[in-house]
Amino acid sequence: MRYDSEHKARTRQKVLDEAAKAIREDGPHRLAVAGVMARAGLTHGGFYAHFASKEAFVAEAIAHMFEGGPTAMLEKVKGAPPRDALSDYIDFYLSARHRDTRSGGCPLPYLAVDSPRLSEVSRARYARGVAHLTEILATHLAALGRDHAEDEASSTLAELVGAVTLARAEPDPTRSDAILERSRTHLKRRLGLEAAQ
Repeated sequence: MRYDSEHKARTRQKVLDEAAKAIREDGPHRLAVAGVMARAGLTHGGFYAHFASKEAFVAEAIAHMFEGGPTAMLEKVKGAPPRDALSDYIDFYLSARHRDTRSGGCPLPYLAVDSPRLSEVSRARYARGVAHLTEILATHLAALGRDHAEDEASSTLAELVGAVTLARAEPDPTRSDAILERSRTHLKRRLGLEAAQ
């Protein structure tokens, strides 16, 4: 049976959705093609109709992970006043809900440890995602009149990722919540966003 190009695109999207979930759950090095295809309701044999290799598949899945979650949130608040946009983004990123999700959210905390061991093409996709998030943050910071907006955006993103990573690793819920709360408070203070709270 022949399928149209839209069906192929929808199928590919479904496979990438499942691959993104699998990477978040098990990491990129444990990604099992057969398992992902089964979760997408497809056979292993259909894999090569969509991807040239497992390496290409992992790279595409990483790029796909950046399309939702934090990038979508930043894109959503693009038209908002920069102070509100940044404050809302920090609240979203450093929330218990974002910390606790295992099927969505920002790929950076999931992939940071694994990224040095990824293939060159996967590392490039990861770096492209980081650059895009940094660029959007820098746009908002520049609109607030912050000096060195790109440097500050890079530092802000590092703090956001670090706080979520540490909060996820902390077994005590009270201490985990405190990591998020302290980072939220101090980051907003450093960026001059207290009035937006």
